[in-house]
Amino acid sequence: MAVAALAACSGAEGSNARTPVGTAVKEPAAPACTATARLIPSCGAWWGLAPEVFTGTPVEQALRGAEARMDANADVLHVYHRGSELFPTDAEVRLARDPARPRLLMINWKPSFDHTWAEIADGALDARIDRLAGYLRRTFPERFFLTLHHEPENDVDASSGSGMRATDYAEMFRHVVLRLREQGVKNAVTVMTYMGAPNWAAESWFEDLYPGDDVVDWVAMDPYADDRVQDFDGLVNKTRKEYPQWPGFYRWMQLRFPGKPVMVAEWGVFERSRDPSFKRTFFESVRRQIRRYPQIKALLYFDSPQAPRGDTSFDSNEEADRAFTRLARDPYFRSTRVPRP
Repeated sequence: MAVAALAACSGAEGSNARTPVGTAVKEPAAPACTATARLIPSCGAWWGLAPEVFTGTPVEQALRGAEARMDANADVLHVYHRGSELFPTDAEVRLARDPARPRLLMINWKPSFDHTWAEIADGALDARIDRLAGYLRRTFPERFFLTLHHEPENDVDASSGSGMRATDYAEMFRHVVLRLREQGVKNAVTVMTYMGAPNWAAESWFEDLYPGDDVVDWVAMDPYADDRVQDFDGLVNKTRKEYPQWPGFYRWMQLRFPGKPVMVAEWGVFERSRDPSFKRTFFESVRRQIRRYPQIKALLYFDSPQAPRGDTSFDSNEEADRAFTRLARDPYFRSTRVPRP
């Protein structure tokens, strides 16, 4: 979605039934697609990616390289920060403010690997949070997406006193968001990011992870196309016969969060040696099926030749590259302008 408002997102057509014969008819202009204060697009969905992850390539080079490879611009740049790092970095700010092609930032922050969620919720990192808040106020007033300790499911320790229970996560998320707001950070659009896997969703503590509607603007999932997934439908609604009660993540989000936009914050397609055309056919399925999921308002690809479970590069073969480019340039993702700084 980055360049121009398209007629495909317009409302009803005008009628000239009462116009005298021979009179020139001026068709009504298609209304421009817009984005709300919480960055929810009125048409289609944001298109973005985490570019060339785990390659060591600097972020500016990685993003521009990925955009050249897919022959399309990204609306959203997904980046990762941890601990006491201040963000966005100078390079990330330059990319967000690029006058030719501004981007939104999706910033993924894990506040600490040395403190439990319960300790953070109790204020152990308040000085760190306040320092970050001051940096954001001085450096980056633009709106950006912020997620905290994404994919918490596999870090949960349900034992009493662990400090890493699901309820501890929810309290940590709440504390960090509220503290940032108290310190003057009003431009962070907050995202709760789940793994999106049925085995975790079946855990008794799963519902306890959610921090609350007042501190969560978007909900997100991070699904990957493993051997059990054949197309986009199967990606966003993974089910397993071992968990017959689980309806699939998108269906669950529709029931649980009917009023919130959904982000696919990370998605990737792995190579299949026995099926070299799999990536191509999968990308084609996204293009066919994305319109079935109107609550999905952002789709961010995880582009990496060295992802933990394989190669998710979108251009690992020529057929996949062409299919991904067609997807990235689809009008569904090209209908809303990225807000300029």
